[in-house]
Amino acid sequence: MVHDALYRWDVWAAAYLIGGGCSDDSFMDFRAGVIALGRDWYECTALDPDSLAEHPAVIEAADAHGDEALFYEDVNYAASGAFERLTGNPNAFHEAWAEYRSADEQDSDAVDMGEDFDFDDADEMHRRLPGLARLYLRAGD
Repeated sequence: MVHDALYRWDVWAAAYLIGGGCSDDSFMDFRAGVIALGRDWYECTALDPDSLAEHPAVIEAADAHGDEALFYEDVNYAASGAFERLTGNPNAFHEAWAEYRSADEQDSDAVDMGEDFDFDDADEMHRRLPGLARLYLRAGD
């Protein structure tokens, strides 16, 4: 699933920089926002989260000291809304999703998020996400 492929520490670190912090719920909204950018940006982000430093919305938000770029909660509900419009049943999506997940043999707890690291360590953030760190971390951070 596309959402799960972005469930990694390096992507979370990118969200942390862009959002000025990032909770579990906010990280879900951030991943939805990356998905909403379209296939090209999604694939770039999945390969290298620091590539978001080149996205116009991220650059604009950094220049404006904004922290809302790419955090799109409503995208999380697009599939269920479309499914409801097609079926007329407000519960149909969740029922189908539960059935799909129960048939999925993969254990969702076994997700490899990669190497965990300290998002508040500016040197580490500059090393791992140099483009985003240049945009969002000020000298001395």
